[in-house]
Amino acid sequence: MAAPEMNDSNCYPLTGVGWTSNPNTCPKEYQLITTTADGSSANFVKGFGQKSGCYLCVSSLLIKENPHGDVVADILLLPDKSPLPSGYSFVDEFVDSKVTVPKKKRLCIRRIPFKEADTAIFDIKLTGKSKQIVPSYTCIGELSGFVIWCRKGRIAKPKPLPKPRSMSKDMQSLSLDTENTKSFQSKSQENDVHTIRLSKRRSNMEAKDAVCSSENIYGISAMDGVPFALHPRFENTMNVPNVNVTNVQIKSRAEIENEYNYSFMTEKTAAARLPPTAS
Repeated sequence: MAAPEMNDSNCYPLTGVGWTSNPNTCPKEYQLITTTADGSSANFVKGFGQKSGCYLCVSSLLIKENPHGDVVADILLLPDKSPLPSGYSFVDEFVDSKVTVPKKKRLCIRRIPFKEADTAIFDIKLTGKSKQIVPSYTCIGELSGFVIWCRKGRIAKPKPLPKPRSMSKDMQSLSLDTENTKSFQSKSQENDVHTIRLSKRRSNMEAKDAVCSSENIYGISAMDGVPFALHPRFENTMNVPNVNVTNVQIKSRAEIENEYNYSFMTEKTAAARLPPTAS
């Protein structure tokens, strides 16, 4: 099962896990776990007349101040005589001299640099020996009457921003960036306006040329004033003679070009002949 990604800005991976006796012995960057998930005391040293205790404490403050530091990638609960796995170390101890940390099982963690970490431990919770399950948490094991749970997830790292490109002026003119696109659009709009002006001017000139042409030196067409009318034969559609069009053969453009193709070889041969020279 893939670890969930922690996108909460207030959720940071743990940078340390340790044992401590009380708030006085706990470092300022660590936070005590004084109660279990159901609200009971989380003191691992139980007994009548005990003045000092033994609590778990966790730290995630360093990741806020130094995002390039180490984070807790994994946590294990090992029997006392089991060898320590490679890359792991026992949790730190910030306890009074009179307090003895539980030795039957030892907590160990694996730290790795933040840059190299894809997943990390984000939180630790405790429950009693009952069958209580903490949602979204993984059970590590049982120690001194408590069940230790951890929440592991993926680290949401910011995506690196692309470096600005350095381009020459010629390449910038070919670039499709926003500024170049705007300049290209403005230039194209200017060209369109110029074309419209030229087309209007050309139409005016062509109209003047049509009126003042050599064929109409007086500016009047020969058809001016002549009404448009159909021949009496075609005024009534009933008088249109029936035309048999069944024999019309439809040809394609290629067939027409092949049928009426003329190579002009005779003209080309005649043009290629040398003129006679005077003897």
